[in-house]
This record gives sequence, C-alpha cells and structure tokens, in this order.
Amino acid sequence: MSREQNRILDGNTFVVSDDRGDIEAGPTAVVGLFSIDTRFLSTWVLTINGERTSALSVDDLQYYEARFFLVPGVAGQYVDSKLSIIRQRSLGIGLFEDLTLLNHNEVGVDLTVRMQATSDFADIFEIKNELTKKGKYYAEPRDDRLRLGYERDTFRRETIITSSVPAAFDPQGITFQIHLEPGEKWHTTLTVSAVAVGPDGQDLRLGLSSQSREKGDLAVDLNQWLTRAPTLNSDSRSLVETYKRSLVDLAALRFPPLSLGGPALPAAGLPWFMAVFGRDSILTSLQSLPFTPELAATTLRVLGLTQGSRFDDFRDEDPGRIVHELRYGESAAFEEQPHSPYYGTADATPLFVILLDEYERWTGDLDLVRYLEFEARAALDWIETYADLLGNGYIWYERRNQDTGLENQCWKDSWDSISYHDGRLPGFPRATCELQGYAYDAKLRGARLARRAWNDPGYAERLEKEAADLRERFNRDFWVEKGQFYALALDADGQQVDALSSNMGHLLWSGIVPQDRATKVAEHLVGPRLFSGWGVRTLAVGEGRYNPIGYHVGTVWPFDNSFIAWGLQRYGFREEVAKIATGIFDAANYFQGRLPEAFGGYPRELTKYPVQYPTACSPQAWSTGTPLLLLRTLLGLDPHGDHLVVDPALPPDLGRMELLDIPGRWGRVDAFGRGRATLHSKEVERSPDGER
Repeated sequence: MSREQNRILDGNTFVVSDDRGDIEAGPTAVVGLFSIDTRFLSTWVLTINGERTSALSVDDLQYYEARFFLVPGVAGQYVDSKLSIIRQRSLGIGLFEDLTLLNHNEVGVDLTVRMQATSDFADIFEIKNELTKKGKYYAEPRDDRLRLGYERDTFRRETIITSSVPAAFDPQGITFQIHLEPGEKWHTTLTVSAVAVGPDGQDLRLGLSSQSREKGDLAVDLNQWLTRAPTLNSDSRSLVETYKRSLVDLAALRFPPLSLGGPALPAAGLPWFMAVFGRDSILTSLQSLPFTPELAATTLRVLGLTQGSRFDDFRDEDPGRIVHELRYGESAAFEEQPHSPYYGTADATPLFVILLDEYERWTGDLDLVRYLEFEARAALDWIETYADLLGNGYIWYERRNQDTGLENQCWKDSWDSISYHDGRLPGFPRATCELQGYAYDAKLRGARLARRAWNDPGYAERLEKEAADLRERFNRDFWVEKGQFYALALDADGQQVDALSSNMGHLLWSGIVPQDRATKVAEHLVGPRLFSGWGVRTLAVGEGRYNPIGYHVGTVWPFDNSFIAWGLQRYGFREEVAKIATGIFDAANYFQGRLPEAFGGYPRELTKYPVQYPTACSPQAWSTGTPLLLLRTLLGLDPHGDHLVVDPALPPDLGRMELLDIPGRWGRVDAFGRGRATLHSKEVERSPDGER
C-alpha cells in the first residue's frame, strides 16, 4: 500500500519518509536521508515488539522539522491503544529524531523498541538512472554508536548513529529493551551524522560547519527571514497564504555550496536538484529581487567563482560560460557523468549579465558590479564568440559530450522538447528563440553597466550596435509569417522549427519584439491553443508532440508563466497579465499554496482542477518564486533611478492589495493597488528616512 510522503529539508540535507516517519528506499525511489547528492539512510524503520506502527496524524511544523503521532500495529487494529508513540524529527547539524513512548495501560509493560537502520549510499544520479555501485560497504557497531560506510578508492561516505540513552547497536540498527510503569514516559534522541571524506582525507562537510544550525537557530533564522521580507496584505486570504508559503519554501531551498564559502543561493528543487544550478538560481533570484535581494548577490558571486575558464568537451566548458550544475556524488567524483561541474546550458550565461544589471537597478550596489566586471565581460564575450557555433550572430547549442551531456541546453532541456509543427525533431546545433532574446537583453544591460560602473563608453556603444543588429536579424529569421508568431527555434540549415510554444513569451520580457508583433504574440499566449485556463502551456494544442502531461510538450510550468506575465506587462497587456496571474493563483490553491514544478495542461473546463505531474519537484525554486514575480508584475513595480515606480493592474477578484516595506536603493517603500476597471499609475518617491 502506498503512503503519503513527508519531506523536511535544510540546505544541503533533506529527508523523505512515509507518514509514519519510516524510510524504506527501493533502488529507484527518492526516499531517505540525503546530503551532498548521496543517500545516507535508505532504511529507518521503527517497530515496537516486532510490529510496525500506524500514523494518527503528522504535523509539518516547519520546513526543517516534523512530528509523527503513532500507535503500534497496522490500521484497524489499534482501537483503544494503550501506547502512544511520538517521533519528532528535525534537521540542523545532522538529523535528530526525538522518540517518545507513553504507557496508558493500568499495568506496566515490557517493550522491545527497534530502529532498523541501513544505508545504500546511493548517488542521486544512481537512483535516477539506475546505475550500480562499484565500491564496498561496511558496518561497525560499537557500544555507543553504529557506523555505516561505503568506500571506493579515495571516495568514502559514512553514516554515524548515536543515542542519548544506552542501546544495543548491531550492523542493521538499534534495539532498546525498556519497561514502562502505568503513566510512565520513555524518551531518547537519535542523532544521525553524515560524513563525506574527500581525496585529501578531510570531511567535505566541514566547510558547512560554520553555517550549520541547531533547531532553535533555524527557528530564529526563519523568523528573521520572514521579517525582512515585505509584508503582503490583501483582500484575498489565499494569496497571502501563497505568498508566505513561497517565502518559507525559498528559505528552505537556500543552499550553501561546499568549498565555495559564504551565504546560500537558491537550490533548484527537491528531490532531484538540491545543488548549485546556474539557470534556476538566476531566474529564482530575478523573481525574488523585490523581496529577498540578498539571494541575487550570493548567486552572482557563486556563479562568478565557478565560471568556465577553459575548453573541456567532457563538461561542455568554454571560457566565460556560466555553470549549469555542480554535484558532489560518486558518479561526479569518478567522472561517470560530467557534473563536477557541468556547463551544458546555453541560457545561464546571458542570464548572468541580466541578473547583475537588474540587481544593481534594485539595490544600487555598484561595488558588486565592479567586482564582477571581468566575469560579466567574459559572459558577454561568450555570447559573441563561443556560443555562435555557425558564425551568424545567434546563440546555438550542441553538446560536445555525446555520452552524458544534455541534448537540449535551453530551459526545456528534455530530449523531445524542441520539435517542428509535425513533431519531427531537428538536428544540431539548435538556436531556440528565447536564447536570442536573452542575448539581446544581456547586451543592452551590459552596455548600461559599462557606462555606469566600468567607465567604458566605447564598449557600451559596441554592445548596443550588436544588440540592434541582433534584433533586426532575429525579427527577420524567426517570425513565422503564416502563423504570426515566433518559431520555437532555427535548425542547423537556418530553417524555422515552426512549433507554437511558450518560449516566445520570454521574448517579451527581453524587449526584442516590435510592438506590432507583440500584439500577435499576446493573442497566441492567452488563446485557446496555449492557455489552459490555469496557465500557458509549454506547447500548443495541435502541435505534433503535444501531450498535456508531457514534461515540456504541453504541461503548464508556473515559472514560465511568471516571466511571460512580466513580459506582457512590459508591452502594456494588462488584461492578459491578469488572466495568467489569476489562473496561476487559482492553481496554487489546489496545491496548498505551494506551486509544483509543473502540472498538466488539460483544459480547465475539462478537469476542473490542475492535474499533478507525477514526478514534479516540490518545492521547486522558480515555482516558489512565481508568486513573487507575479506580485511585482501586478503592482507594476519597476526601479527608475532612486525611485520605485508603482503602476498597479490587479484582477478585480484580488480586491485591495498592499505590499509594505519593499527593499531597494530607495530604502523601504510601500505599494498599493486595487482590482478594478480604472487603473492608476503613481511613483513612490524616496524620503530622507527611506520611508514612503
């Protein structure tokens, strides 16, 4: 019988169990205690006198802790139970499990309490791709602990389990023999520590020790995080709840990278992508800039440190290219896959420049812009040179690592995401439309930074000319005249990959689209082929590969919709923005305020509710950032010098909204809006004390 999953996480570490708190991991199940891309517990099963337990209720107290209320026996057999069991689990500098038993019987009881504990030390890629282990396992029980381990050459991972009260440790777990008098309570704290030994014999996780926190510290940190963020008040209670859920999930996904030091950046999502992830971290930081600008600063610094510096076909690395993904597991250590780090993405590099400029526009932090001048120039040079595989001024991609590299190196990175109208797949290299929009935007933003921070007007003029030339070519080569939309991509022969997709929505926020064509793009985006009623589909109904539950070929991705809405707002399409925002916020209500990575693209009138995508990450960073960017868009927030422009356009159903204490170069200001037919614009000036 399948059971509900419970998930808690904190930075590099997360736990996925069933609703009893038990962990029973199959070879391809993402269940267990995970840290730095390795599963450190694959079995963690509680029995009382040889019996499994049943859940009465589960409290998800915070993202880093949960409490399970249990009784012995399977469901239906515990009426008038005489024993209560409480498992309280939390993350901090390790996994802590407080186990409490209460005797409600009139007589004393003797109990054998057993925690089965094993580890397969599976690499996250091993689980995803069903790889096999090549090293050796060991188990070393002692009087005061159980040490489980795995070793392959210099690669070693260990799980160390201890108890706060005496216990019998054996190679498969821990046993307690206890006696409880009537009304008596028994308690122990089990601590599970993960150890990752590198080639130099040092624990890789030692670099995290200064950032590791006890449970009380985590509570204080979360409270401070929420307090620093702007306060949202709205007539829509569900919107306020979705906003708070987004802030909490964003806090949970903060990821301190090993060996790089400093604070955290957003990891991409649970369970598959708790890692440095260039594109996802950048886009999430863009979404959250008006709310948590510190994430953008960390993201820029970390991605600058890991920027490509050489040519490496195995890792798809070029000088100036921004990293796609960085992993620490066994398969990366032995180069069985290239994520150590891997650079196979074509969009993170222009997006890096875009984020740097947008961050400065919000914060006025010229020091960081000057600090990252070399990295920004290298990224812009990559766009102009190494990304232009065919020498015609576009960003193209083709993997050089044919064994394990990504075929598609845009945000829709599944194998079948880029297709012609009839469903055929083009050859390589490929140039998707949104990549050219990002390049155009990056060049203009780079020109702004060159004038404002780098004192190089000549470089700025060159970038502006390149941007103008790109805009002219793009609108000639990508526009599908018959359908009046932008092609998904160009193939290697320069022919249009003519599927109607959501990708062209990203062109609007880049600004590469002329106003007259923007009207046609907007009509398609909210028309019946692309708009499901909940959001814009990744691929339109009627395209050859359309599938409402296909990963990138018909599902609705919340993050995609947030950037599309941002672009529509740029061109003044307020009704269309309201339509998309309403659909996404309505969908969030069905997911308890936590938008998943993706959900089904079925028509709203058919299903009446958004259909879950089976393997979607949740929480997922850029889905968590979606409500934040939609709020910015609906309120029309945009920095202009030391002022914040507020130009609201709210759907009538949202009623009145106020966002208080928005941080930026202006200090902190407030924004107000009301959902009604008459829309007003206003500018909030900065006063000497930083208040509105």
